[in-house]
Amino acid sequence: MSKALPEQTDDYKKFWSEYHLCTLTTLRPDGGLHVVPVGVTIDPAAGIARVITRKSSRKVANILADGGQGRVAVCQVDGGRWATLEGTAKVSTDAAEVAEAVACYAERYGRMPAPDPERVVIRIAVERAMGQVSTQRHGPASRAAA
Repeated sequence: MSKALPEQTDDYKKFWSEYHLCTLTTLRPDGGLHVVPVGVTIDPAAGIARVITRKSSRKVANILADGGQGRVAVCQVDGGRWATLEGTAKVSTDAAEVAEAVACYAERYGRMPAPDPERVVIRIAVERAMGQVSTQRHGPASRAAA
């Protein structure tokens, strides 16, 4: 079931604080999908997700090509637990926003990224949050039926 990010359960929000590699999906100008691994941080109260990257990346180019506000999705999975956030992304070069995103990344992933003068932040206004983050593990029979 999908809900807005602030309305999600504490378990859902906690899942987004655990160390997990995520994927970001953007749309190429030709309509094709571009899916890449990224680190994602969220601000549940503000209803946003952030990805730090280089301004020369394909993901940034895809968002900028879509009028500067691209539709995107970020997703993470851990066994049977998964969560997806969908929304509209904007690219920011604002130094304060980039610094905040880097600090959030360092907190979630336990390391400070190397300084990068080309760094930008993709800020996603989350419109839809969905997933299954129950800590209950399913046995082999359950997985085979999926």
